[in-house]
Amino acid sequence: MSIPVLTLLTIILCIGILVGGLLAVLLDSMLSAVISAGLASLFASVVYVVLAAPDVAMTEASIGSGLTTMIFLYAIRKTQNKNASSVEEK
Repeated sequence: MSIPVLTLLTIILCIGILVGGLLAVLLDSMLSAVISAGLASLFASVVYVVLAAPDVAMTEASIGSGLTTMIFLYAIRKTQNKNASSVEEK
């Protein structure tokens, strides 16, 4: 019994989503966790394309993977700058 190619591709991509989500939770570095969460979202958008939902895929890629990751990275950068300046003052 053979598995259809699209089903196999969907399973592989879903495993990528799970790995990215687990890495986002388990990694100690905040930057690495945000990148892993963005990667999981990017895999999800590819799954939506494979499942013939291009409108959902574009939304997930632009907002879920792109905008959310950029906002988190900006927040990390601003938070680290505040912590670095408060450490220097003491």
